[in-house]
Amino acid sequence: MDAFRLITLDPGHFHAALIQKEMYDGVARRVAVYAPLGPDLTEHLNRIARFNLRKQNPTSWELDIHASPDFLERMLEERPGNIVVLSGRNRAKIHHIARALDAGLHVLADKPWIIEAADLPLLAEALATGRRQGLIAYDIMTERYEITSILQRELVSDPEVFGSILPGTEEQPAVYMESVHHILKLVAGVPNLRPAWFFDVQEQGEALADVGTHLVDLVQWTLFSERSLDYRADIQVLTASAWLTTITTAQFRQVTGEPGEGLDYRSNTSVTYAIRGIHAKLDVLWRWEAPAGTGDTHFAVYRGSRSRIEVRQGQEENYRPELYVVRQDSGVRGALERKVAALGDQYPGIAIEDRGPEARVTIPDRYRVGHEAHFAQVTNQFFEYLRHPETLPAWEEANMLAKYYVTTRGVELSRG
Repeated sequence: MDAFRLITLDPGHFHAALIQKEMYDGVARRVAVYAPLGPDLTEHLNRIARFNLRKQNPTSWELDIHASPDFLERMLEERPGNIVVLSGRNRAKIHHIARALDAGLHVLADKPWIIEAADLPLLAEALATGRRQGLIAYDIMTERYEITSILQRELVSDPEVFGSILPGTEEQPAVYMESVHHILKLVAGVPNLRPAWFFDVQEQGEALADVGTHLVDLVQWTLFSERSLDYRADIQVLTASAWLTTITTAQFRQVTGEPGEGLDYRSNTSVTYAIRGIHAKLDVLWRWEAPAGTGDTHFAVYRGSRSRIEVRQGQEENYRPELYVVRQDSGVRGALERKVAALGDQYPGIAIEDRGPEARVTIPDRYRVGHEAHFAQVTNQFFEYLRHPETLPAWEEANMLAKYYVTTRGVELSRG
């Protein structure tokens, strides 16, 4: 019998299906799905069916569907698996996670786990429950698997290349990130219909509480690798603001496939905070649709005493992320060459393109697997933690609380 048996609970977001874009060793092909009957469930089933029917490397998932309003209670009573997968409505997510852990089930859940500051104690309690019961509760942080983020972290961690992180100020932060997402997009080559509730920030969460989770995670993961943070002592959320994106009636109907009216969507957030005295600013933005040939974009800069390490994803980069080192010190070039040569043992083929005052780290295409493939990478890591629980880093729990403190407190502050 396979060691791992998945239960998908109320899959309201396409990320739930991306977990099953590949097959996994030791994971049963039969997956139980518990959800209310409705379009969210239908869309999830269609995505899994497309994975099974694709010509190249098709999957072979089998689904047991349990569609009823009492889907959570039925799942807890029947328990046809040992891992609960959650990706969908965010307001109730922490309650579902807590119930699953109380029942002795492992949890693999998409961000965000909470969207309101008042729920931070519930998150802490759920994590404590998992720890007491020897369960793995894992947050799907796909951006840790993006090659430019991985290499940026490596360079920031090298004092000969980067120096030390500057403290920065609110006006000129040491860390700045901008993330631009688009409401209308393709997923696995198919236009992604969003449920009408996606535009309800009380259900989905505002920009910082939702996709901003990835940015906060990257800041912590890059600057404080392998170190635990205490959000009560180490983090101060300083300023935050939010603004609207207008969705017309035609756009709303196009992206949801449902009747409805246009709205002003509270979908953009800016936050400035200090983490152990280092100032960071994040801008999390939603726009309607990316220009042809482009997509979601990510920009990230870390300012060190010897160099700035930047990920850019603009027109010059053909809208794919590229990594740059902007030198502040004449000795950086030699240090960068040594570091990239050392990294070549793990990532053969990476190199340096000298551009005068800056250098671009060239990255072979084989490492650029794309956002959708990152879900399988996270999932495989989750299974490794299940097989070897002692390898789960001790800092994950504390830093998860720190991450959600920033996102939810930032949203709270942006409301005035």
